[in-house]
Amino acid sequence: MTSQVDQSEAVDGPDGDGPAGAARPASGRTAKPIRRLDRVIIRFAGDSGDGMQLTGDRFTSETAAFGNDLSTLPNFPAEIRAPAGTLPGVSSFQLHFADHDILTPGDAPDVLVAMNPAALKANLPDLSAGAEIIVNTDEFTKRALAKVGYAASPLEDGSLEAFRLHPVPLTTLTLEALKDSGLARKDAERAKNMFALGLLSWMYHRPTHGTELFLRQKFAKKPEIAEANVAAFRAGWNFGETTEEFAVSYEVPPAELAPGTYRNISGNLALSYGLVAAGERSGLPVFLGSYPITPASDILHELSKHKNFGVRTFQAEDEIAGIGAALGAAFGGALGVTTTSGPGVALKSETIGLAVSLELPLLVVDIQRGGPSTGLPTKTEQADLLQAMFGRNGEAPVPVVAPATPAECFTAALDAARIALTYRTPVFLLSDGYLANGSEPWKLPEVDELPDLRVEFATEPNGPGGSFRPYQRDPRTLARPWAVPGTPGLEHRIGGIEKQDGTGNISYDPANHDFMVRTRQAKVDNIAVPDVEVDDPSGAARVLVLGWGSTYGPITAAVRRVRADGGHVAQAHLRHLNPFPANLGAVLERYERVIVPEMNLGQLALLLRARYLVDAQSYNQVRGLPFKAAQLADVLHAALGSLDAEETR
Repeated sequence: MTSQVDQSEAVDGPDGDGPAGAARPASGRTAKPIRRLDRVIIRFAGDSGDGMQLTGDRFTSETAAFGNDLSTLPNFPAEIRAPAGTLPGVSSFQLHFADHDILTPGDAPDVLVAMNPAALKANLPDLSAGAEIIVNTDEFTKRALAKVGYAASPLEDGSLEAFRLHPVPLTTLTLEALKDSGLARKDAERAKNMFALGLLSWMYHRPTHGTELFLRQKFAKKPEIAEANVAAFRAGWNFGETTEEFAVSYEVPPAELAPGTYRNISGNLALSYGLVAAGERSGLPVFLGSYPITPASDILHELSKHKNFGVRTFQAEDEIAGIGAALGAAFGGALGVTTTSGPGVALKSETIGLAVSLELPLLVVDIQRGGPSTGLPTKTEQADLLQAMFGRNGEAPVPVVAPATPAECFTAALDAARIALTYRTPVFLLSDGYLANGSEPWKLPEVDELPDLRVEFATEPNGPGGSFRPYQRDPRTLARPWAVPGTPGLEHRIGGIEKQDGTGNISYDPANHDFMVRTRQAKVDNIAVPDVEVDDPSGAARVLVLGWGSTYGPITAAVRRVRADGGHVAQAHLRHLNPFPANLGAVLERYERVIVPEMNLGQLALLLRARYLVDAQSYNQVRGLPFKAAQLADVLHAALGSLDAEETR
């Protein structure tokens, strides 16, 4: 939660990230005082048609341009247009920004912008006492209140006394600002989200030029709409500066980041750029065979823009066709990629097994979401790990890589491509909805610092008498040759039936099958992955918290809290889930208690228990939302207290 205190009351923030600043008088532009803060958490909430995602995205972009560190959490219904004014139809966007390094979108908003009663009621339980609430009073009609179960208006019955309430007639003010625009009332009302954005931009001193430029570009074909949105945005800014409703504005200084060029980036965009970079660094064309599915579709949309980098995208008629085309492209010498979510992985499983048998490089990108079946399409979950590990018939081992942050999706894509190309194997890249839609600052890497992924295709026969042996392996990697179709003298047979070692001929020999199964497993087991790093600054920790994927931010924030309270906790995070890092077993043995937080019912913990015979203790939730740092800190405090209690017995 944001620390909003004057410097005379300066304290470390809840993550131990530094003091809040001081209130100071304004100068020049406005006579209102400006209070300096170290961090703020804002949530925009309204109907799914109110433009909350666009509003949050624009505020985020300007915040990134200003230089703050940030983390976001978009949250929206699965329906294209959920019922207006209802709780299931509420869409929200949460942004946490600060003058220092942060890791999560925050536990509890300091400011809630509620566009209607449903948005207020859905988000009120997440607020702490003293939070600011800005409500669009025009929407608090008897009908709208009754639709969400309010017998009386919460703006008038005293139920919001614990909060700092700002009633603002956003719709009326927007219509007044656009009365000369020539727009119909309904069209003018749609700009109320820009009025709210202007107000919040004034309140937190966000830049405005970028948003105005964005609006004019977005609505370039409808200039009257563009100018109306710009006018509403400016009106919101001016309202904040002139109204007596807001006595102060706030300033969050830029964060001290490592030198370099930064941009705001979402996980799906970072992953897309990673795939483009993998194509460039390998010298191979990238082929994406995909079927649209939430929350992976953004990758298809983005890669379709990059034909100039040799990227080809194919929107297939179904999931099976998508991966079939991607595997065919891999056979033809391209970097084959298919993107999907859990339901699509189920359909692709047979072709993934075929890729294991053919031993061709293929990237299977799974942006995990709530399940089973259709489940929660727009909500996050980490429940596809065991599916990635074992969701195929027969012994079909596949490496698994999982990024920890939105920005890390870029390097994880390069890492997955390295493994696929070096070891001639399909590779799972497990992201999730939280990473895919969330965003943070990303430092642009230097191109010459990216890994060299170039591969050598087979060009000459490698067998006796000028024959070609497609399953004659590299002794270091156990990878077979990659022979592009049409290369003279390298004709060979492919298919899903078991191959004879070396020749690749069809074989039903029991001993050969046993050998090939063990060899494919050994190839995955021997993949070179870095050792897992342990963060244990005091060296006195008895508890290790181990995570994977998107739990990194909440876990790290929780560990910071516990250490700020004097507790000793070690932390480690896994990017490589198959194979595990070689030193993982030794790391686990060093600690008396291992806690594994996961957004599933304990899938990594199950693997750790089976592999290392360690009493890994799960802490799980499957709510479609990321962990809160406070709840994980409580779990770690309880673990430390339990160990202390055992010592005193």
